[in-house]
Amino acid sequence: MNYNRIVCFDLEMCCWNDERKARTGEIIEIGVAELDLQSGDIVRRAQHYVLPEHDEVSYFCTELTGIKPEVIAKNGKPLATILKSIEQKFGGRHKIYAAWGHDDQILRAECEAKGLKVPFEEYLNIATLFRMQPHVKKKRCGQRTAMEIAGIEWEGRQHSGYVDAFNLARLTKTLFIPGQDTDTE
Repeated sequence: MNYNRIVCFDLEMCCWNDERKARTGEIIEIGVAELDLQSGDIVRRAQHYVLPEHDEVSYFCTELTGIKPEVIAKNGKPLATILKSIEQKFGGRHKIYAAWGHDDQILRAECEAKGLKVPFEEYLNIATLFRMQPHVKKKRCGQRTAMEIAGIEWEGRQHSGYVDAFNLARLTKTLFIPGQDTDTE
């Protein structure tokens, strides 16, 4: 296990603003940003569009995430292909993966439903780790609010897996490398 790197990831899923909004839709984007804990640098980033097998990208989903159905149709690949690429490029089971909240459970559930292997063994919930910090008084907060508490300015469009993973790596850096400049890429 490589304890010198944390691979931060963020998922975007199909979503709706109707009776289906209570369920989690299929993954349509996986953003990844790898943090080197020795240098403090974000050393690698990737954005993968995932072709859903059953769900569609709704107008509401496009408004929220910026992901258009035609982008998924043109650039999307099956989840199995994306997970294999992430495992090859980011070290798979030899690295620690992290996300804000329970994206691991969402990924595990979709992998199980599709008969796929999850690309990691070690997982950190950065939301839980952040809330455990003694200076954090607001225990229920989202990633953007956590970044404000940590004194980090959000960069880019929220609800983009690529952007959210990058910002998560910047926030994670403050938890593991205190006092470092958070804008290093």
